[in-house]
Amino acid sequence: MSGVTTDATLGFGGNLGDPVVAFAAALARLGNHPGIAVTAFSSVWRTAPWGKLDQPEFLNMAVRLETGLGPEALLELCLAIERESGRERRERWGPRTLDIDILTYGGQAIDRPGLQVPHPRIAERGFVLAPLAEIAPELLIRGKSVKELRDAMAGEAIRRDDLETARLRAMLDPDA
Repeated sequence: MSGVTTDATLGFGGNLGDPVVAFAAALARLGNHPGIAVTAFSSVWRTAPWGKLDQPEFLNMAVRLETGLGPEALLELCLAIERESGRERRERWGPRTLDIDILTYGGQAIDRPGLQVPHPRIAERGFVLAPLAEIAPELLIRGKSVKELRDAMAGEAIRRDDLETARLRAMLDPDA
């Protein structure tokens, strides 16, 4: 990838089918895109559902990348990857095979229909902050570091899932 790039972060989540397989496929798709270089990804984290509580636990992770894509093009790519995973948008906060949110895009604040960056509820979602703090603790969101925001959420039931993380890493690098 050449030219001007922007540091961006994404949040992945899922609780239907096998989210780790969906995460691995999404990471591979992002990594193979000519306008994207994946620079880091977090462990897999397990969390209780948020918003709509009568559904299975979620698995979540965060991804950091450099991209030459503009924010709208990155969003379109993320939505295409969701569709490829079988994502159907039926109910807000409902179960899903794969959800990809643009968490940050450089230092930009974007507020357009269908695209709000930083993600509007990022500071109140431990399931986003825990994996993001693992790969970008210094990143500033509305004047506070991701680590500060995560630490303010202490006590929320979010736990690293070492078995699923090892499984994800093995899918991405079978020779490791």
